[in-house]
Amino acid sequence: MALVKNNAVVPNDFTRLADADAIPETGSIFVSAKRFLEHRDALLARKAPVGVWLEAADSPEPLGDNVHKLAAVAVNFPGPRDGRAFTWARILRTRMGYKGEVRAVGHYIRDHVAFLTRVGVDAFDLPEHLTKADYDSSLHDFSHVYQRAADGQKTIWDLRLGK
Repeated sequence: MALVKNNAVVPNDFTRLADADAIPETGSIFVSAKRFLEHRDALLARKAPVGVWLEAADSPEPLGDNVHKLAAVAVNFPGPRDGRAFTWARILRTRMGYKGEVRAVGHYIRDHVAFLTRVGVDAFDLPEHLTKADYDSSLHDFSHVYQRAADGQKTIWDLRLGK
């Protein structure tokens, strides 16, 4: 899969590990939230980046302050109708103050991309049905927004009030 980060296609250096997989000494890895919480110290002692893969049912809040030690957090879309990953991304950015990479993975659709950037997603594993051109064009779908989000964009109400 293509990885889009900072509006460019870049190499995907992360490997997703299953909970039963051995933890390699080198290389960037994604582990489940459960595995991270159970083996936090050993994972963080590695000399390579560690990320957590959040399934739709996994809130990021149990990660607590450990989230700031992670290189990346992947928010997974099990299907295009499950929007919990939007919530997890926004919680990571606004409530938890996470500054690292928040990556959208799984089965999201083109129409989600602009909204995902608004809630704090800054990297996208593009599913097979999306191209870089789809990603680029989706960012220009909306010229104004109604709601505040993690991106700090002025809302229509702010503009009307001259803020």
